Amino acid sequence: MHDLERFNPPTGVAEWLAPRLRRIVANNPSPMTYRGTNTYLIGTGDLALIDPGPDDPAHLAAILAALEAGERITHIFVTHSHIDHSPLAAALSQATGAPVLAFGDSLAGRSHLMTALAAEGLSGGGEGVDPDFAPDILLSDGQTVTGESWALTALHTPGHFGNHLCFAWEDALFCGDLVMGWASSLVSPPDGDLTAFMASCAKLQAHDWRIFHSGHGAPITEPTARLEWLITHRKSRESQILACLGRSPATATALTAEIYADTPKSLLPAAERNVFAHLIDLTERGLVVAKPQLSQGAIFTAL
Repeated sequence: MHDLERFNPPTGVAEWLAPRLRRIVANNPSPMTYRGTNTYLIGTGDLALIDPGPDDPAHLAAILAALEAGERITHIFVTHSHIDHSPLAAALSQATGAPVLAFGDSLAGRSHLMTALAAEGLSGGGEGVDPDFAPDILLSDGQTVTGESWALTALHTPGHFGNHLCFAWEDALFCGDLVMGWASSLVSPPDGDLTAFMASCAKLQAHDWRIFHSGHGAPITEPTARLEWLITHRKSRESQILACLGRSPATATALTAEIYADTPKSLLPAAERNVFAHLIDLTERGLVVAKPQLSQGAIFTAL
């Protein structure tokens, strides 16, 4: 059996991953979410919850059913506001009285360039944005929140999404969708930003992590190697794009068809968003030029 196939946990069931750590997988499997969104419960007594998940009454019921005698959720942390991670926060907050903590709403953390592209009509693609997300408490980079039996430190790690946070818990990291073991992270402009993604990966490399718990899939037991793979993968994709443009100018669509020739057609739109993310980064670094202007339909030429 392939390693990816081994991760097939039951949905809606709280499973112990370590002392003081449980995971509940939401019943929202898809090509973008793998088996479903991972919701984490941390601590004993007064608990922290990370990523409530999609707006699904069954998942809300599963979270509440996981609470043992004497336990209550006192803090709801959200890594980012894609619709598979944040929408249940409001209902869970209402049910428990716990505040929602995050970096900001769905526009928070966007670069000036991505804001400008969005103003020109570029909309997000892929996983879907939660436009109504409104956290009760805003967290800044490096801020630590302490509970009865836990302490979580927020790390602002944009790239997959502008408001993306990872949460450090001792020598473990809840890394949201920035790093996943089953796939490379989607970077879809204007919500995704490859320049920021690479910087966030480098930021995580500065720490000696024991394990990553991601937004989807199994725990990542070799986080250093996974970060190195992600960075190498992105640099390899960049080299492919530059090689194609070295032969002739091309659009993002044409580059995607050439580079992702063996990819199922259903995944090509997401692949094109990844290619466009690279093209934005390369344009900003002065390695390619977009004509008539930077947009997803532009013709790109290597300099």
